[in-house]
Amino acid sequence: MNNLQKMILVSLITISGVSWFLSINQPEMMNIMISYNALLIVLFIVSWTFGMAAMMFPAIVPMVLLYSKLLTNKQSDSDSSTETLQPRLSTFKVGLFVGMYLAIWSITGLALLLAWSIPMNSIVMFQDAKSLGIIFGSILIVSGIYQFTSLKNTCIGYCESPLSFFMRRWNNGITGAIKMGVYHGLYCLGCCWPYFLIMVSLGWMNITWMGVFAAIIFGEKIWPRGIWIARCVGIVLIILGILSSMGLTILYDGMIPMTPVNTQSEDNMVM
Repeated sequence: MNNLQKMILVSLITISGVSWFLSINQPEMMNIMISYNALLIVLFIVSWTFGMAAMMFPAIVPMVLLYSKLLTNKQSDSDSSTETLQPRLSTFKVGLFVGMYLAIWSITGLALLLAWSIPMNSIVMFQDAKSLGIIFGSILIVSGIYQFTSLKNTCIGYCESPLSFFMRRWNNGITGAIKMGVYHGLYCLGCCWPYFLIMVSLGWMNITWMGVFAAIIFGEKIWPRGIWIARCVGIVLIILGILSSMGLTILYDGMIPMTPVNTQSEDNMVM
């Protein structure tokens, strides 16, 4: 491991550690996800991005280190001075790669907030416990079934095998770094989106569940047989979904209050 790779490794670990610290001290996310207030949306995206850096950076270390190594090898093999990659340029490209990867997750968070979370919260506020159980049970079951699909298998294959990813998606130059960062983000999104949909939908946006899902994602990406972790998780999600549909309310007790305010009761209290 050369000095650049050591610097990259330390940087990713440091950013992840700082992001975990900031995530622990972040505001209650579920209280933010109930309106289209511009300030609250910005606050959510900032908190979400720190959360993604905390959860995902440890899992992408092999991918980023291999990218750095490939850049270094290209520099060593280059005969033309105009094609020589300077160390600073290599570092810049690695930064672009990671930055575009994180940008995909930031955009995903914004889409989840605007197109899913706020509308969904408005709907479930007026549902009874049985209806809530069916709604969230369905989300868990769908997320569990996805773990067995060919798309999940394809995406996790590229995430856990950095060499396969670069053999298929390699592009030179700064534009290449941007494109590959986007592609990696999309593959990672295709691999992990059910976990974050569950976190947003069921109100599991706390540090404990972040840690649980981060460990699952890390195992899926680092272990060569990560697909088996995904399938075991899929079985658990399907079972929990069935239990939720049957009335196990503990799965969504962490959400914001889901029943409309009883104005009559409030009037009685005032009297």
